[in-house]
Amino acid sequence: MKLNKLLLVGAALTAMPTLALAQDAAPGFDEIGPYIMTTLLFLMAGFLVFWMAAGFAMLEAGLVRSKNVAMQLTKNVALFSLAAIMYWLIGFNLMYPGDSWSIAGWLGPFFSVTSLEPVGLGAADAALDYASVGSDFFFQLMFVAATASIVSGTLAERIKLWPFLIFVAILTGVMYPISGSWQWGGGWLSEVGFSDFAGSTIVHSVGGWAALAGAIVLGPRLGKYKDGKTVPMPGSNLALATLGTFILWLGWFGFNGGSQLAMGTVGDITDVSRIFANTNMAAASGALVALVLTQVMYKKPDLTMVLNGALAGLVSITAEPLAPSLFGSLLIGGVGGVIVVFTVPLLDKLKIDDVVGAIPVHLCAGIWGTIAVAFSGSATLGAQITGIVAYGAFTFVVSLVLWFVLKATVGIRVSEEDEINGLDMSELGMEAYPEFSKG
Repeated sequence: MKLNKLLLVGAALTAMPTLALAQDAAPGFDEIGPYIMTTLLFLMAGFLVFWMAAGFAMLEAGLVRSKNVAMQLTKNVALFSLAAIMYWLIGFNLMYPGDSWSIAGWLGPFFSVTSLEPVGLGAADAALDYASVGSDFFFQLMFVAATASIVSGTLAERIKLWPFLIFVAILTGVMYPISGSWQWGGGWLSEVGFSDFAGSTIVHSVGGWAALAGAIVLGPRLGKYKDGKTVPMPGSNLALATLGTFILWLGWFGFNGGSQLAMGTVGDITDVSRIFANTNMAAASGALVALVLTQVMYKKPDLTMVLNGALAGLVSITAEPLAPSLFGSLLIGGVGGVIVVFTVPLLDKLKIDDVVGAIPVHLCAGIWGTIAVAFSGSATLGAQITGIVAYGAFTFVVSLVLWFVLKATVGIRVSEEDEINGLDMSELGMEAYPEFSKG
């Protein structure tokens, strides 16, 4: 018995140096912790931003007339799916070229397909300085899909499905990644000092500029402007529109919070919580300002303005949700609410038909939010204006050309008869609310 014990002790002593070496070789949590936590941040924030796709779909379904609801839902599912494939095929590496610029600071590599780490990657073989490629790709993809959704709402009720999807493919695979690389990919605008924390300009204004170009080329809906007056065309379901707004509000916590791009330290986690609080404050302020202003101006509150006021507050704070105080966020979001209330009727005077108010919310409030960054000291006013002009000129001009090309080749607008009957039946052969059309 004693001999057996001695043999066991000897074996244990022999194994101890090997065990110690194995433990020394394994990375500790101090080394792998930031990688794990940042990867989790991207994944959790990413699925919150994904939920915004449902928000856009519900908002648009509620603000269009019942004869066009199924079409809007189809467009939103299709544009998200198309964006996912185009961003994998071209967009991600075009936007984040690293050391593979085709034209340094301006243009990344084309047709560089995104690839992920191998299955079962060990800590010793992983690049632990950031996060997994899969989580980064997943998170960034959600932003490009949001950009395309902005265009969908503006051009509702009169655009053909397939020309719209052709535009989406080019926007998500080429246009958005190229301009995004100028700042987030380490391009020339980042060197100028332009700052856009989560995308008031890079995401929202880009979608707004593309939508504006499309609205100009496409023209207004039939009967929208008659005898110098704007004819109201109420949406089919304000309950859905309200649900969509709350879903977008929820998803925005991932949109802005995930853009901290790190959760490996106490400071990072504290900053994410600060971003959440500021984001919420701006949305609340935008909604209340729109509520009060519409009461004063029209003698009755306007729910659609209140919904868009909340969204404008969210867009406004997106350029810098970390630096401001809660009071500063309240002011930034409140100005966004003011912008919506005054810009919506201005567009109608210009006879630019924006069905859901995406141009005032995403373009105009996005510009304001980007300028407001200078007030927090995160960038100079000159750098911010440079970025606004660069993104506006590039996106608007390229979009305008593309819309004109599509109009001249395949056509972008449905016939008058199809528009009157509704795109659900003319484009899809089905209705969202078939029971209501039976008589």
